[in-house]
Amino acid sequence: MGIILGNLTLIGLNAFEPIKHNEIISFFAELGVIILLFQIGLESDTAQMRKVGVRAFFVAVVGVTVPFILGYLGALVFWPQAGFQVHLFLGATLTATSVGITARVFKDLGKLQTPEAQIILGAAVIDDILGLIILAVVTAIVTQGTVSIWGVSVIMGKAMLFLLGALAIGQFSANIIGKLFSKINMGIGMKFTMAISFCLFLAYLAKVMGLAPIVGAFTAGLVLDPVHFRHFKVTKIVEDLQKIIKTLPSKKQPDLRYIIEKHTHRHVEKLIEPLSFFFVPIFFVYTGIHVDLAVLFDFHVLFVALAITVIAFGGKLVAGLAAGNVNKWLVGWGMAPRGEVGLIFLVQGQQLGVILPEQFSEVVIMVILTTLLTPLILNYLIKQAEMSKNESLPKS
Repeated sequence: MGIILGNLTLIGLNAFEPIKHNEIISFFAELGVIILLFQIGLESDTAQMRKVGVRAFFVAVVGVTVPFILGYLGALVFWPQAGFQVHLFLGATLTATSVGITARVFKDLGKLQTPEAQIILGAAVIDDILGLIILAVVTAIVTQGTVSIWGVSVIMGKAMLFLLGALAIGQFSANIIGKLFSKINMGIGMKFTMAISFCLFLAYLAKVMGLAPIVGAFTAGLVLDPVHFRHFKVTKIVEDLQKIIKTLPSKKQPDLRYIIEKHTHRHVEKLIEPLSFFFVPIFFVYTGIHVDLAVLFDFHVLFVALAITVIAFGGKLVAGLAAGNVNKWLVGWGMAPRGEVGLIFLVQGQQLGVILPEQFSEVVIMVILTTLLTPLILNYLIKQAEMSKNESLPKS
């Protein structure tokens, strides 16, 4: 919708042009991306990430390093006059992985518990962390205007210190904060207030430390666990169900308690959703409205966009080689979609004045293609793997 609204000028309609430079819409878009990263953090299962451990870590490291190098070299070839900072930002944008898209495909096909899916989900979380560290380093280099080994080391150290410090201190403090907030009011509204305040405070703290606010928002999502909200009241439906369970035979109780506990644990994510439904689309529309479709009539621009897309796919497919004794092809494609994370990186570059309109449009095309094509390819590969597995089984 953003792309459509932003290009109505091609047919002589200029009504939506002021949105591109509207400070209020820009603020809402930035708030939307902070909420989006907070949600991604909440949905990231660090316990599951530890289970797949080493393989997920290697897939993530390769899946960040190779696209970054290929993106930097690609920018060097396609935009030789653009400067070092632009080359760095394209490399950073290509490191992104949108785990939500891949997870949805595996979930719809009932394959979320397969080794490949678990490696991808674990690697995507590590990928996000490494990508955000790279983004913090690149942003600082652009802001400071200089680069040195010592400077980069300091920025990386600062980013790592923030992430690890926030995770360590946050785990301890969130429990205390939860207890204090619950003494004021134990209701659901206060639970929401605590969650969103925690997100915004860490986003602000990241900004103070010279990092992107989205780094803080993502960290806040990783920190907050259901245990930090145990002092609050449960929802009315859970309360009623807990009373009913006590009247049921003892054999049926464990399964029902497990279901209730699972939904109770996801309650914070559900509380954030209404806010997300309002602000996150503004971010996507605001991003799309800056895409200039007129540049696509230029063969060179279209060629560059497709070339960057090939590089984007290739960089992530290499990551599948580090997956070990599983379907490497499936893991590689699972890491390919850039989705919302790629757009977040790109918008950061635009806000810093590094990415020009032509480059912005070219990279958005890459994000769209990797987002739309990957589910189709994954769907085909999973079904092919299932057919091969069935054919290899001995016939009765």
